Amino acid sequence: MDGPDQEGRAMPESTVHRPLVAPSVETDQLAVDTLRFLAADMVEAANSGHPGMPMGAAPMAWTLWSRHLRHDPADPAWADRDRFVLSAGHGSALLYGLLHLFGYDLPVEELRRFRQLGSRTPGHPEFGETPGVECTTGPLGQGLAMAVGMALAERMSHARYPEITEHRTYAIVGDGCLMEGVSHEAASFAGHLGLGRLIVLWDDNAITIDGAVDRSCGDDQIARFAAYGWHTEVVPDGTDIEAIDAAIRRAGADPRPSFLAVRTVIGHGAPDVAGTAKAHGSPLGADQLARAKEIAGWGYPPFTVPEQVGATCAVLAEIGAEDRADWLDRFAEFAAAAPERAEEFARACARILPAGIVDALSGIVGDAPRATRQSSQACLDAVLPVLPELVGGSADLAGSTGTSCGPVVTRDDYSRTAIAFGIREFGMAAILNGISLHGGFRVFGSTFLVFADYLRPALRLSALMGQPVIYVFTHDSIAVGEDGPTHQPVEHVESLRVIPGLQVLRPADDAETALAWELALSRTDGPTALVLSRQALPQDNTNAPIQHVTDSQGDATDSQSAVESAGSVDIAATGSPGGEDLRTVELVATGSEVALARAAADQLRADGYTVRVVSVLDRSHYSPDPAAHTVSIEAGSTAGWVGLVDLAIGIDGFGHSGPGAEVMAQHGFTVQAVLTRIREYLGGTR
Repeated sequence: MDGPDQEGRAMPESTVHRPLVAPSVETDQLAVDTLRFLAADMVEAANSGHPGMPMGAAPMAWTLWSRHLRHDPADPAWADRDRFVLSAGHGSALLYGLLHLFGYDLPVEELRRFRQLGSRTPGHPEFGETPGVECTTGPLGQGLAMAVGMALAERMSHARYPEITEHRTYAIVGDGCLMEGVSHEAASFAGHLGLGRLIVLWDDNAITIDGAVDRSCGDDQIARFAAYGWHTEVVPDGTDIEAIDAAIRRAGADPRPSFLAVRTVIGHGAPDVAGTAKAHGSPLGADQLARAKEIAGWGYPPFTVPEQVGATCAVLAEIGAEDRADWLDRFAEFAAAAPERAEEFARACARILPAGIVDALSGIVGDAPRATRQSSQACLDAVLPVLPELVGGSADLAGSTGTSCGPVVTRDDYSRTAIAFGIREFGMAAILNGISLHGGFRVFGSTFLVFADYLRPALRLSALMGQPVIYVFTHDSIAVGEDGPTHQPVEHVESLRVIPGLQVLRPADDAETALAWELALSRTDGPTALVLSRQALPQDNTNAPIQHVTDSQGDATDSQSAVESAGSVDIAATGSPGGEDLRTVELVATGSEVALARAAADQLRADGYTVRVVSVLDRSHYSPDPAAHTVSIEAGSTAGWVGLVDLAIGIDGFGHSGPGAEVMAQHGFTVQAVLTRIREYLGGTR
């Protein structure tokens, strides 16, 4: 696996890692059969699952794990470990078998509980549920894209900390992964950036759920990846461990990302279903499984790991432990020589914010009207010098979304902060997940809000995996104007709010935008969507000062209280004199509509009502006042407001093409139109 790095320098791995000793041919075959039948036993016990992929791909997985993958089961989070992604997540039983064999905290009892409620062996690999699982996979193609993100993170970390970063990223993908469009986005991106420490093995079994691949796809995958700028190779026999091993070694010596097509047979060894779609997603059945074991000469009881295989895996795991111990020694030397850099690395890996974030953000608040996308750019400019691990970019919209952040990462310089994702929204979000999962970086990505639909599946995985990815969504309403209804979001904010674990923040001015960035950066257990305006908004100088949500060490305090106190801002309520029993009106607005609510409130007060205006940064923390008439004003779908407030003013159709202010007026977002709706609801003026 020795070979040149991106600059052509020699990288003998023996200086970084101990060489692995290849097991004997007998042990190899026994280990492969162990993986095959552990997987088949799991599926059989659960009466649910996918035995075909594990049985066909076991030789390539064993070759990779026994000869190439550098990891320590005793420390699954070791920073310089190799990453392995099973993008074809339906083959989870194969991954669980590997983790069990190599000594991760996954005892055989968990294999017996495959796909059962509360087990550590869920139907598809889930990050955080099973030790050694690097990311949640199952939605096909996203694992490949996350592996690209991990490989990019390794190169970016290596550029900053070459003394302590030198690992590879491996992935096994299936036909479904390659058919999904996100694979094209991510693979093109990886080739463009020359991510040479990424090696992808394709389980080329020519079968999908419905039948043969050639029913729906005739792509020349080798030519496709070669066109992306990848090193490519074909391994014609997926049971030939020596050939697979040699192909991986050649891939490791190539400065390009590598794509290895390994020809396999789905359900290998199951006599009546091997090579057919019947092996894909159903248990083999007791008779078929018994015959497969008989053909293989497998006489062990279910869920057995032969002693020879267990001993071999224990030796390999010990080599990984020694590699980690060597790395810890190197880190200690690095820390002694460069304590500030070592401290920065450790802090970033722990996702601890440095001191100075709050002060930096508070400095962006001004008096002049401006779009919150511009306020956000000011926040980014203020934070980047304080938070060097913050990296990200846009789907070709940095200038429009306010996410310009310096020179762009290239294959010649990975040390930079900005990432040019190109017009690849889905790929961008999945790659950001991979960078976040890798560790050592905080990440953001941006596009127009209406294009959140393109990346939604990856955003959902951000939430499912609890990754603090920051999504900057701008041009947040029909006020976009002339680009017309295709570019004017209506249902999008509401659709984001229903994603569990996603923090959705729609600020109204500089102060709330700064608070939104503070909340997003302080959060370490899930993603945040910042929903920002294209048009200029007035500053609300009556707002309370920004609440601090981090202490001087950067530890999170009470973010929810900060949202409730600073994100819900009460404008002084007044009514007519004389002690009359006046009705109270609560106008609830977000983002650009807060200024509209303030203007309407002034006239309602002149009518004799007591009026309170609430700017809701995060609706999940809003509770309506039961003693008031509550009215929401938001230039988007009313679906989530109906039932929460008494009157929901919004948009439940598509927009029109025209100047933004005119389109807003067309849909009733003027002071007089809003007043008319409210007065009609209240029964007329006083």
